[in-house]
Amino acid sequence: MKKTRTSNKTPEAQENMLPEYRFDYRKARPNRFAAKFQRGSRAVVLDPDVAAVFSTPESVNAVLRALIETMPQNSSS
Repeated sequence: MKKTRTSNKTPEAQENMLPEYRFDYRKARPNRFAAKFQRGSRAVVLDPDVAAVFSTPESVNAVLRALIETMPQNSSS
């Protein structure tokens, strides 16, 4: 697949773009990855250098929980 840069688009092509597009829900399919996430969880993208150190979700969660323990508790919550 050939990669193109967005800066190569002509001004004419940008003018032809509509300000709004309609999504055809008849062609929509369920998210095949949705079952992997528990309710209330968040997906976070790690920078490559961080991902090299923390290769599993468990390792990331362990370090974040340890950090949370060191943080001062806010009495207003």
